[in-house]
Amino acid sequence: MSEVEAFLSPEEEQEIVEAIRRAETLTSGEIRVHLEYTDRGEPIRRAWDVFYRLKMENTRERNGVLLYIAVHDHHFAIIGDAGIDKVVPEGFWDTTRDRIQEEFRKGNFKAGILAGIESAGLELKAHFPFRPDDTNELSDAVSKG
Repeated sequence: MSEVEAFLSPEEEQEIVEAIRRAETLTSGEIRVHLEYTDRGEPIRRAWDVFYRLKMENTRERNGVLLYIAVHDHHFAIIGDAGIDKVVPEGFWDTTRDRIQEEFRKGNFKAGILAGIESAGLELKAHFPFRPDDTNELSDAVSKG
């Protein structure tokens, strides 16, 4: 089993998918989690590469959020598209990163991911509440590369 596949158990992965689904019932925003082996020392640049590869910029309100994790490198990044990025309070991405990092440092990877999803979901709800005509624009599954 690869390091990426072993990072989360199937049960943990399902809990993450369910957390994404719960968060997205309150917002028109979209949240994705992506795991891969390495970012080659550039987690933010790689997160943006993955963001565009997953076509996350194609949401109607440009309100996609990606939690990117390079498993082998012990790096991660949380990024948001232009719509969400321009409305979040200053320091939002840093405080969300810190919540995730606190759990990751303790080896609580699922808890860190769930903290990031919760934080992003609450902020998305505040700025992009769910609308009756909302559709799930992106997959909720954990992607791997």
